[in-house]
Amino acid sequence: MQINISTRHGHLSEQTRAKVTEKLEKLARFYDRLGIIEVTIDLEHRETPSVDLKVSVKHKDFVATSRAEELMTLIDQAVDKMEHQLRRHKEKVQGRHRNTVPRQQVSPVRPEPKNQ
Repeated sequence: MQINISTRHGHLSEQTRAKVTEKLEKLARFYDRLGIIEVTIDLEHRETPSVDLKVSVKHKDFVATSRAEELMTLIDQAVDKMEHQLRRHKEKVQGRHRNTVPRQQVSPVRPEPKNQ
């Protein structure tokens, strides 16, 4: 799992980046085949920053966005949205495999020998 954190219109301290990375690493609990996690934090409007969270899973991308006054609240909201999406996707994938009926082996019917 690779995590890319980028910012627009500002900078994040190393402490903040470490906290964000720690929160994002928890997403692996919900889906074990995560590819790349991309986070873009937009600090253009300092009073209400926004975040775009994109998670790539095999053949599918999930996106969560959030806007809040506090940066860590913002990250928590986006991670919660992503957890929900990953949980639903995992249930959907597992449901497909559980609901399929395996093919039954049909043996050719042989007539019983007649006793004479």
